[in-house]
Amino acid sequence: MSRSHLRTLAVVLTTTLLAAALTTPAIAAPSAPRITRAGLDPTLVARRGAQVPFLEQEAENAYFTGEKIGPSREAYTLPAEASGRTAVRLQPQQYVEFTLTHPANALTLRYSIPDTPTGGGLRAPLDVTVNGKHKRTMTLTSEYAWLYGMYPFSNDPNVDPIPGWWKPEPDPVAKPFRPNHFYDEQRLLLDRTYQAGDRVRFAVPRNTPAAWYVVDLADFELVKASLKQPPRSLSVRLFDADPTGRYDAAPAIERTIALAKRLGLSVFIPPGTYQVNRHIVVDEVTVRGAGNWWTIIKGKVLPLDEPAPDKSTHSAPGFYGKYADDGGSTGVHLSDFAIESDVRERIDTDQVNGIGGAIGGGSTIENLYLHHTKVGIWLDGPMDGLLIRNNVITDAIADGMNLHLGVSNVRATNNFVRNSGDDGLAMWSESNPDGLVNHDNIYDHNTVQTPVLANNIAIYGGRDNAVTDNLVADPIREGSTLHAGSRFNATPFEGTLRFARNTTVRGGPRDLNWDLGLGAIWLYALQSTMSGTIEITDSSFLDSTYNAMMFVVDWPVKDDYAITNVAVRNIKVDGTGTNVVNARVGGWATFENVDARNVGAPFVNNCGTFHFDGPPEFDVRLLAGNDGGWSGATWCEDRPTVVPPPPPSAWN
Repeated sequence: MSRSHLRTLAVVLTTTLLAAALTTPAIAAPSAPRITRAGLDPTLVARRGAQVPFLEQEAENAYFTGEKIGPSREAYTLPAEASGRTAVRLQPQQYVEFTLTHPANALTLRYSIPDTPTGGGLRAPLDVTVNGKHKRTMTLTSEYAWLYGMYPFSNDPNVDPIPGWWKPEPDPVAKPFRPNHFYDEQRLLLDRTYQAGDRVRFAVPRNTPAAWYVVDLADFELVKASLKQPPRSLSVRLFDADPTGRYDAAPAIERTIALAKRLGLSVFIPPGTYQVNRHIVVDEVTVRGAGNWWTIIKGKVLPLDEPAPDKSTHSAPGFYGKYADDGGSTGVHLSDFAIESDVRERIDTDQVNGIGGAIGGGSTIENLYLHHTKVGIWLDGPMDGLLIRNNVITDAIADGMNLHLGVSNVRATNNFVRNSGDDGLAMWSESNPDGLVNHDNIYDHNTVQTPVLANNIAIYGGRDNAVTDNLVADPIREGSTLHAGSRFNATPFEGTLRFARNTTVRGGPRDLNWDLGLGAIWLYALQSTMSGTIEITDSSFLDSTYNAMMFVVDWPVKDDYAITNVAVRNIKVDGTGTNVVNARVGGWATFENVDARNVGAPFVNNCGTFHFDGPPEFDVRLLAGNDGGWSGATWCEDRPTVVPPPPPSAWN
């Protein structure tokens, strides 16, 4: 590529994304710092989602000398992928300054900087000062961001569309084509504990290779001292595991695990950074670190000499149970460490996840920080009995977590997932010759924010599973905040699927392939009729871009499959760009005590299966207590005009 083409592409990379973002002049400092959850006043999302040890502050609410970008929900733009759909752009010698509301000695910064013209990432400095005194210079990177093109995406900004795949964009497409996954985050331990009222500034130096920086938010945390080695445990230092990260520590960790199992002891990984470039296989063993800020498992994605039996062509750091075909693992307890991986592209055959294999039998996975993995936690059954709690999963190139194939009695609770490259949390009950199904699993009290592709939480088939008490916000494209779908060769829905006491925030985005607005919760009958009981109860849908609820079937099978036996009750809808209910399928659902306000179009948009002379249409069965404008509000409009609602507020 010539230098002139490189310069042209650099300009495109620098300006294309920001051209779609609205900009406003710098704002004055607010009267007090603002703590938010999912970009909202915490009182609006109380009792929902994970209880985390950090406090979120959005950059646009802080004092800054740059410019605000957004709000915008248009995919492939920087504001759309930001928490709350707004952020702050900085140029050299500009800054964002946050004021602490509570003591903190650590922070996480979510940011974006440009890619290089040929892809592969850029590194750039950012100065951190506290109360005007320089403390650290962070080195930001775009090496784990900036994907292009169509699934499964590419690091090359000059990639072409995949031949033969349907797409709405006309040829020739503009390059870079569909840039996405712009943000990354980085953690930083400060030199000491600072107090409420202290000012933390992120300043762009004069000399930097990055033309711009975007700061989305900062999470501030008071990290506890490192954990001590527990009784009846062996330290990996026994076999000289290197805590500096210079030498491969995997053999020493494995020898420690083997000896600990023989002696009936647990394994302790002291503070330090340990180089691991492959899977550590665990079974009937406890592996504990000193805390996920202190014990870091860090490694590279390395090519294998030949494909592994699981079809992987690369290795990467991770802790894996034995695969189900090998009997799976039981009695595994993993806690209190971080995995810093190095996954920069999506290769679906690669097992380069943070936690994998089949882990059941009363096992636990807790207090982990999983970063730059393909998937944070991907478990392949059959397996039964696992508790997954208090984990943080960020910047995955694919799913945050996926329970796949005959997984049962798993509870995932109080986990925080941000910036996944596919579903944040998924249960995938894939069809199989043995008739195994996912059943009796629950996702509860989790927070899932800004999945770049697909849904915050998605359930694909299975029996008697539940999604409760979660906070889900800001899906970008080809998915929404909550989803149940008969797709991806899933088993039929059986028993009762419960969605209860969830709060969705800024869900219901536009699906670019259909050019159609989704619902904050959407049910999709693609491969079979969805006739199992689905309950949607005691939940809040806040500021939905299009619809609050959507029931849909794909056009080629619209006369074959339906959605029935859905019960919706005790729901509050505060703000929709279009409808409360959008029905594009045959079937029925009941609605009871559904209160709605700030709705942009008639409440019920019922086009059924477009057989206007009779059934099958979708039967919206209104029971008692539906308030706000349901009476006489049914219509059929293919793509109604969006009317952006006002911000959500407390419900009297």
